[in-house]
Amino acid sequence: MAESTPVNPNASGLEVRTHFVRHRNALVAKADLGDLYVDNYLHLAEQGLHPEPAHDRMFKRALAAFVLHQASRPWNEMTAWTINFQEPRVNLFLASDNATGTVTGRIFAENVKVLPENLFYADVVRGNQPVRRSVVHFRGDDPIVGAERLYAQSEQRGARYFQLGEEEFALATEHPDCDLAWFGRLDVPQVRGLDGTETLALIERREYRWHCGCNHRRMLEVLAPVMRSDPEGLFGEDPKVEIRCPRCGARHAVTRESLEAYVAETRVPPSA
Repeated sequence: MAESTPVNPNASGLEVRTHFVRHRNALVAKADLGDLYVDNYLHLAEQGLHPEPAHDRMFKRALAAFVLHQASRPWNEMTAWTINFQEPRVNLFLASDNATGTVTGRIFAENVKVLPENLFYADVVRGNQPVRRSVVHFRGDDPIVGAERLYAQSEQRGARYFQLGEEEFALATEHPDCDLAWFGRLDVPQVRGLDGTETLALIERREYRWHCGCNHRRMLEVLAPVMRSDPEGLFGEDPKVEIRCPRCGARHAVTRESLEAYVAETRVPPSA
């Protein structure tokens, strides 16, 4: 399978607008996720993936929460969320690089670990700093509940998500000296009409597009440790294996010949 194409910086993407609410000291991010949902469904169809309807609904809400969160974060930040649910038993994975405006993710419905309760993992890399991980527990089957819990426990500030339409969502987050009484009273009609009742200052317009960046060499990197320890168990009598990208589920065919060449190329020479 050919390597994936690089991100086209001129390609249009999903626009997310962030506003600062003056006199209330809160930030609001809004977006209609329709275009990004379409891109995800095209990707699923191309790769022959057919998630269960319940899992798909959960993933759409997780994707909305994730994109609005990312649009509220610094430009030099890469983030990955892994959200484990016990009922239904499924994992949702999402990843984004703010520098390129790319988002990807997938649903894992097989071999999901049994745990006492749901877990929400957030891994963040900012610039050259080491990875920072946050882990929170939450209940229920709504990823947005987990995201709001992540803000409360890890960020130490309030966050509230609102579904404004079928595919339109908003995120409101507290900033220092936030009007907490106003923040707590916010509801869907108020968030829809903020531009008519509050003084808003546009902060940014950001664009996000569906793109993983997986390619043949990255799949070689994934399979190399298994090849070094158990090549026969990996290939058997077959000249090639098919692997799905752990980030987006895309299929990649890897031949034994190419993997042997990669392992030889990356072999660490013995120390003198």
